[in-house]
Amino acid sequence: MNTRVTNWLRRRILEPLLALLREGVSPDRLALCVAVGVVVGNIPILGISTILCAAIAVAFRLNLPAIQLVQAAMAPTQVLLIIPFVRLGEWILRVPAQPLSIKEGLALLARGAGHAIVVLWDAILHAGLAWIMVAPFAVYVFYKLLTPVFARAARKIGRTHG
Repeated sequence: MNTRVTNWLRRRILEPLLALLREGVSPDRLALCVAVGVVVGNIPILGISTILCAAIAVAFRLNLPAIQLVQAAMAPTQVLLIIPFVRLGEWILRVPAQPLSIKEGLALLARGAGHAIVVLWDAILHAGLAWIMVAPFAVYVFYKLLTPVFARAARKIGRTHG
């Protein structure tokens, strides 16, 4: 990986998450925050991940800065996953694939969000359905994978698991 990208990830993502462990956030709660941030940060509907993450953080008493930090970092993958989510939604519903591309979608957005929503309404619904079906499993998998990682990190920085 590019050194600049690695340094950015370390400085902007890893170090703030480790700081939360040092401040007393438990490894399992931090893993849940990161899992939710990753999954909601990749919702295939642009413009709602920040609000949705905030609502989830408040509802489940999760660390809002951790969730928002991670969901914001997902912006590149969020855009890349829109079309795969649309295709999965089309497959689930057994409807014909719409001709879509990221370039066309961004061109529509440039003409206005309202216009893009009208033109892409079916694609948005298909993508949203697919994400809703995948999201709970994805949060669970990320949570299970990250909990031992954060527990190990907490031990390394001198915190006990708890």
